Amino acid sequence: MNIIQISDLHFGPRHWVGNTQVLLDKINSYKADIVINTGDCTSDGLENEYSDAGAFLKSIKCKHVISTMGNHDKRNMRSHELFRKYIYTPELITIPDTTRTSKKHLFLDREITKVDDYFTDINFIKSINVEGKILLVISIDSNELYNDDGYVEKEVLKAVSAEIKERKYDIPLLMTHYSVLGTDECPLTNSAALIDFVQLHNIKHVLCGHTHELEIMYTNDLYQGYSFTQYMCGSLSSRNLPNDDNMFLYYENFGSDNMHVHLVRVFPEDDKIVFKEEFVY
Repeated sequence: MNIIQISDLHFGPRHWVGNTQVLLDKINSYKADIVINTGDCTSDGLENEYSDAGAFLKSIKCKHVISTMGNHDKRNMRSHELFRKYIYTPELITIPDTTRTSKKHLFLDREITKVDDYFTDINFIKSINVEGKILLVISIDSNELYNDDGYVEKEVLKAVSAEIKERKYDIPLLMTHYSVLGTDECPLTNSAALIDFVQLHNIKHVLCGHTHELEIMYTNDLYQGYSFTQYMCGSLSSRNLPNDDNMFLYYENFGSDNMHVHLVRVFPEDDKIVFKEEFVY
């Protein structure tokens, strides 16, 4: 199976001024079974930004375009509703509002808000069969409403784990916005909880975004005896970047012994776009 990873589109004031159709044509030129979008579709979580991002994603010619939320997407009380309206409508994994949790604003106050859904996390599992192999895409919402630091709720991880145990699959993949291994000025503050989750389910591939930088890291815990690779993709179309951080990643023969990773850098120049392709491994 072949996968394209995109991230950090930032529709709104942070979105680029390049030719979007040329970019779409380039993405669509790759033979992808699945497109993974690792968050920050918007700049400020506004409805018009969600609408524009949704139109872009729907123009990608792939049967399975799967998106998770980013911290910029969660700057609006209605973000989780707008995400499901315009970006992606998965079957959510939730927990009761009577559960003791530590993630701020995980549940909105029913007394003061007028939204349809009071649970603000977007967590889901998607099984995709490609040529007889079942890929289990696990999406964990690592964002906290109104906060640029990341946080995962352990009770949510327990609920997702229970669902995973009921599934049959060949390859598990974790998609989330924040880096599990790295850090920056706005990190995932309890990344150890997500690393434990990765270990529990023997997940070998973690896809993320957030920092707008390319980073592919392999970690091997010699004591616990497990390892995984994290693929951090730069921004697809953000304007406030150095000249080489707009990009997407193409995974050929994903999850197999013959897996290869291709990097496609994107350079907007006036009315043109220059693409520079690199074979990573």
